[in-house]
Order: sequence, then structure tokens, then C-alpha cells
Amino acid sequence: MGICEGRTVIITGAARGLGRAYALAFAAEGANVVVNDIGASLGGEGRDTSAADGVVAEIVAAGGQAVANYEDITDWDAAKRIVDAAVAAFGDLHVVVNNAGIVRDRMFVSATLDEWDATMHVHLRGHFCVARHAVDYWRGKQKAGINPDARIINTTSGAGLQGSIAQAAYSTAKGGIAALTLVQAAELGRYGITANALAPAARTRMTEQAFAEKMATETAAFDAMDPANVAPTVVWLGSGASAHVTGCVFELEGGKIMLEDGWREGPYVDPGARWEPSDVGGAVDTLLAARVAPRKVWGSA
Repeated sequence: MGICEGRTVIITGAARGLGRAYALAFAAEGANVVVNDIGASLGGEGRDTSAADGVVAEIVAAGGQAVANYEDITDWDAAKRIVDAAVAAFGDLHVVVNNAGIVRDRMFVSATLDEWDATMHVHLRGHFCVARHAVDYWRGKQKAGINPDARIINTTSGAGLQGSIAQAAYSTAKGGIAALTLVQAAELGRYGITANALAPAARTRMTEQAFAEKMATETAAFDAMDPANVAPTVVWLGSGASAHVTGCVFELEGGKIMLEDGWREGPYVDPGARWEPSDVGGAVDTLLAARVAPRKVWGSA
């Protein structure tokens, strides 16, 4: 019996890359899987339902349970239909893995409003809509005296945690998702819901375009960039065994599981009085000399 036996999980963007790896891994551990994907291009254009159908066929052929779903996660009513579809197909819902996303890489000086809005729409609104309807469902269970033992698993990125050259919109959206996760964890524990986030590094359509050299590990003894390497931690976070873990951000790459330490208060000076503007510079220089060196923005020197 797998660690997710009988649990039902919605995975957005589940037709390719990381989402597909998650879907297969959850199913292998006994979960019922809703494979949500509209089949869009990397930039969010177009529709292709065959992509989700193919993952469902793989799961069913291996003896698992899955249904395809082609609803748009950014549409409020459609997002509710995703939750409803999970309950209709499998009688319950336990896990939402918010994985779907797009990228519109552009140096900030050339970025357009449409690219910015599209990126925020898919990442931030998409994370909000599906989870918000799932929380309504789980709160209803909790009010009826049933512990939902539920999980929200969000997707941030190294770009969101430290920034990435030519990815201002993507980095901003992913940073927002990390902050959203902290708030969800703080607010939703009373309903039996945990919230955690992942910053995965793996070979996908998105990363092959931006980090081709880093992603080329297929011929190594251990293919560190295989998306399947990330899946075991995601499955465990979706299981009943992870109920004590919430409000965490994990960076995952190859066999590495790293817990992010987050923003913390650093060195400070306080004279107990108002500063003169001319004195602030010296204080800031003292703080800069005392701080822990920050991580570099991806792609910077």
C-alpha cells in the first residue's frame, strides 16, 4: 500500500515536465489523480487536451486511477469546477498541487504590460483560484466535524527567492507565491490544512530554454535534472505523514532537499533618537559590512 492510498490530488499543469512526474508518482503511491492541463504553449497560448489525456492513459495502464481536466485555473468559476470534478470522480479531495505556470522572459527595460499581466495572471491568480475553492470544500468538511487532513503545495522558484536576470515578472510572481504560502499556513491550520511551497530545479520546457547547459545531465550516472527526482518529496508532502509540516519552502534538485531559511532580521543600529540624514550613510555602511552575503541574482556576475 502506498503512502497516499485513497487520497485524491489535483495537479495543475500536469501534462508535462514536473507536473507529469508528480501525477505518475502520486498514482504509484495509491492516490487518485486529477490531471489538470489546458495544453498551452510555454508562453500560455493555445489549447491541446491530448496532453492531459496521455498522462491519464499512462496512469491507468499502470493500474492507477486518474481523470483528465482541461479547465482554466485562472477562471474563478472554472477553478471551482476542477474541485467539483475531483469530488465527483473520487468522492473527496485531499491535496492541491499548484504547478501550472508560464514564462515571458524579457529584460526589464523591454518588458511589456501585457507580458507582466499574463505572468501574474497565471501564477498568482491561478494559485489563488484553485486553492481558494479547495479551502471552501475543506472548511465545509471541518465544520461538519470531519478532519480534512488537507494539503496545499505551491510552486515558487529560485527566481522568486533570489531574482533572475530577464525574469522580472516571473521572479515577482514566484516571490509572491512564497509569501502566499506563509499566510496560508498561518491561517488555515485551524481547518486541518497545511501549506508548503517548492522551488524545484529540473529539466522542463521552461528551464531547458533558460538554463540549457545546467539541464543537460541525461548522460550522467545520476540524471540530477530528471523531474522524477523532485516527485518523491511532493508526494510525501501530500501524504498523511506530513501533517506536522507547514509554512515551509523547500528547494529540490536531484537528490537534494533544502529547507529555505527565509527573510530574517539582520544586523541593526539604533541610537534611540532620530537620525540626521547625513549620518545615515555611515550606519548603512556598517550594516552592509556586518551582514551575511546575499545570494546572487540568477544570471548576474
